[in-house]
Amino acid sequence: MKDIHSIREDFPLLATHSSNKPMVYFDTACQSLRPRQVMDAINHYYLEESACGGRSMHHLASAVTRDVDLARGILAKHLNANRKEEIIFTRNTTEGINLVANSLDFKAGDVVLISDKEHNSNLLPWQRLAQKSGVIVKIVPSLPDNTFDLTAYDQLLDEPVKLVSFYYTSNLDGVTIPAEEIIKKAHHQGALVLLDAAQTAPHHKINLKALGVDFLALSGHKMLGPSGMGILYGKYALLEKMEPFLVGGDTVSSTTYTTGEFLPPPAKFEAGLQDYAGILGMGAAVKYLESIGFDTIQKQELLLNEHLTRETQDIEGLHLIGPSNARLRGAIFTFFIDKLDSHRIALMLDQMSNIIVRSGQHCVHSWFHARGITSSVRASLYFYNTLDEADLFVTSLRKIRKVL
Repeated sequence: MKDIHSIREDFPLLATHSSNKPMVYFDTACQSLRPRQVMDAINHYYLEESACGGRSMHHLASAVTRDVDLARGILAKHLNANRKEEIIFTRNTTEGINLVANSLDFKAGDVVLISDKEHNSNLLPWQRLAQKSGVIVKIVPSLPDNTFDLTAYDQLLDEPVKLVSFYYTSNLDGVTIPAEEIIKKAHHQGALVLLDAAQTAPHHKINLKALGVDFLALSGHKMLGPSGMGILYGKYALLEKMEPFLVGGDTVSSTTYTTGEFLPPPAKFEAGLQDYAGILGMGAAVKYLESIGFDTIQKQELLLNEHLTRETQDIEGLHLIGPSNARLRGAIFTFFIDKLDSHRIALMLDQMSNIIVRSGQHCVHSWFHARGITSSVRASLYFYNTLDEADLFVTSLRKIRKVL
């Protein structure tokens, strides 16, 4: 295991400065930084293998085909899937969720359960399905502290439900749901389960066999990987029955002017030329995460989040979103301050101290609108952040509060 200083050397952006101030990157929930090892894997494709995989017979194409297959295997092993063919390459979590929404056999009257804290990526696909196909979308409310309400879930699950589609870890406040219990209850009632793991995969070891989940979507850009690269996992028996969402080259074994014979999963869901460099980068990102270890990642995140929580308690008018216990919020510290504009706070953190955070409604507009909250500031942490950076954040926030 590398020490924190060696780890930070792997991330070139952490060495950059603005106005002679080192950058403090507290926006990993939006997009993580990438280590050199991931960029090397991406460059390897463009510099040494730049060709189409699965098509041509020459040695460059063979190398790409081999490396993509190896990366798929690395990701399947990392997630503990039953077989690598259950791993479908997508652009991001959003595409994975949309694939399920458009490929499962939904009928008018089918019920889809979501929570009241879903990212727009796990809200809008079901809204559109309701408008187009007559699917019924029902919302599971959170408890007052924003944790998951199992009682409310049980009550809604008593009715016939086709699919349960929840965030695994919330991008709003970092709360992780009791996924195994939720999945068992859903399966007992005959419902399928899809998990949005965009905020889980960077911070927690996911064991698909232990979870028993039917579908799981994640994004590479939040877990040290390239942008425009994601994964949808699906149980193979379900993928076999599903219709492809996007169709075209590489999804079929043969076509006539009137027919097409689709390939088995995952090929039938991976239409067109794939992001080979991104796939290789994803494989490298997973290897890097495993070299750090999820126990180490969570220990550092908790250290930082507890520090932020404790040191900001006396800032006048500051309201934390989510449970007060940092252990329940993972790597996310989201707040707003009475009478202060969150965007202005974020801008001043950037200009005063070169601290990078996100402000706004974090693609969870529905949650904010339902509660009459205009916006918030979100500091999202990762294993490459330090206590010194957390101290600078608190000091800067106190200055901003005093000035404004």
